[in-house]
Amino acid sequence: MTLSKEEVKRYSRHLIMPEVGMAGQKKLKNAKVLCVGTGGLGSPLALYLAAAGVGRIGLVDSDVVDFSNLQRQVLHHTSDVGRPKIVSASEKLRDLNPEIEIVTYDTMLTADNALDICAQYDIIADGTDNFPTRYLTNDACVLLGKPNVYASIFRFEGQASVFYAKEGPCYRCLYPEPPPPGEIPSCAEGGVLGILPGILGLIQATEVIKLILGVGTPLIGRLMMFDALDMKTQELQLSKDPNCPICGTSATIDRLVDYEAFCGFGGTSTVHEEIAAKDVERILKATGRPIVLLDVRDPHEWEICRIEGAKLIPLDTLPERLHELDTADEIIVYCLMGGRSRKAIALLQEAGFRKLRNMSGGIRAWADDVDKTMTIY
Repeated sequence: MTLSKEEVKRYSRHLIMPEVGMAGQKKLKNAKVLCVGTGGLGSPLALYLAAAGVGRIGLVDSDVVDFSNLQRQVLHHTSDVGRPKIVSASEKLRDLNPEIEIVTYDTMLTADNALDICAQYDIIADGTDNFPTRYLTNDACVLLGKPNVYASIFRFEGQASVFYAKEGPCYRCLYPEPPPPGEIPSCAEGGVLGILPGILGLIQATEVIKLILGVGTPLIGRLMMFDALDMKTQELQLSKDPNCPICGTSATIDRLVDYEAFCGFGGTSTVHEEIAAKDVERILKATGRPIVLLDVRDPHEWEICRIEGAKLIPLDTLPERLHELDTADEIIVYCLMGGRSRKAIALLQEAGFRKLRNMSGGIRAWADDVDKTMTIY
């Protein structure tokens, strides 16, 4: 494989580095990398892999561009709102570097397609923000013997590592079990500094390029933690778990499983009843039926938007403010999207409350289905 005259000019700053040179740039051109997700992490990751000359970049995403993405997902522009992310991303990358191949998968990565898709690539980079896909990506990489370049972000903090079972621990060695649903808020519920995924996505891109070139010390067996508020990094040494169910000495997992079920999602809840936003509106309009509408978001979220007549008790203050509620009342709980409200309901049930329902989809569902004039975030 040779470099064209145009490629030599494009990559000239690489070619004069002894660690890269012509041989290294050819390795980049011959490399195949799959980016799972084209959002906050996937945007800078894919941009810099494309700019560096990675020959084939696969993109997996089934989402569409939303206004709320633009604060951090720099692959997508205002004119892309409403368009599939996979289309927006591929256009930007091809415009940045027409010398490379962009392969798109307008789908979610699932247990049915993960092995077939991942098998076509040398390195998998996980830019997702949910636990089912993280475990799925990890397991697919272990079963296929491929490195998994990982990062995650939340508010002002992020972490990154390279999980490669052939040479070190996998994601399950670090996190054997997923947290209970709602225990850790997503970026959509907890927020994230827009710059943070740029920093962590670039770390991922750096690790991918190091693996391709075979230079430096990759983050295999190390977890890098980054705190943007204090501008500090920490490093944890990770060890392979001999009892890991997929990469341990007596591994029991030899195929992909139902990761939604494994992470506690998708099943029918027997703990509380769900109620749609439209049905909440109907009940509130009915006479002679006292209802407590409990908002468990934070005060700064309450200032953005609220439902008239709701009572604000943030989730983290709920245990010490239970006296403000009556166990005889019928209580409908909501948050932004439904995660924190489910956790609030569990706390209330432990305290003896029984007439509890969760408003499905949170205040976002209210804005979509009831009050379309509401300013949502």
